[in-house]
Amino acid sequence: MAHARNLPVPAVDSVEEKEHRLENLLGQVRSCHECELGKTRTNPVFGFGSASARIMFVGEAPGYHEDRQGIPFVGRAGKLLDQLLDRIGLNRSQVYIANVLKCRPPDNRDPLIEEINHCRSYLEQQISIIGPAAICTLGNFATKLLTGKSDGISRVHGRPQPYPDFEKTFIYPVYHPAAALYTPSNLRALEHDFDNLRDLLSNNTQAQDEPVPLRSDPVVETPQGKADPEQMGLF
Repeated sequence: MAHARNLPVPAVDSVEEKEHRLENLLGQVRSCHECELGKTRTNPVFGFGSASARIMFVGEAPGYHEDRQGIPFVGRAGKLLDQLLDRIGLNRSQVYIANVLKCRPPDNRDPLIEEINHCRSYLEQQISIIGPAAICTLGNFATKLLTGKSDGISRVHGRPQPYPDFEKTFIYPVYHPAAALYTPSNLRALEHDFDNLRDLLSNNTQAQDEPVPLRSDPVVETPQGKADPEQMGLF
């Protein structure tokens, strides 16, 4: 997915200026009909949270409840995300939550390449305006898009790496909360990765090309005793 592009440097604006720039970008998203999703959505789902957040969470695409309310992560996966935030002493007003796509794909299907290409500039502008210290990518689509690598989430979750476009921002991939709703092993891994994220932020750890030493990975087993399958789509 990686390709050369000219991105703005992270913003150094005041909070008020950042909020104003995000509001202008929201207006662009509301009027966007670059792909078919603009014709089938109920509401665009732009993003939610603090314009000066140190950490930004990026998921895949809105679902049914998000499309109805215009707010990201308001379904069951969103409730789990709230619990994980509370686990590390944060809440939605202190972080920023967005998706790769701003409109819901019909029947919650996977995003298409052309849809991602139409929408990616909105996400990149959000990142540039907010200028977070960390981008926590939730699942495969967000991780592969922002890292520019093909490594699946099962391989890279919980391991910080540099964000290719902004030197002072690191990417921290984790499983999508939806992948943990019915799979206890994924939930344990997600809780473990959130604990490490808290430590990374509190220690102001620099991202490196090689995984940095963190807490030991938990033992993850499936009921059949086989290795977890590669996360597909959200998972």
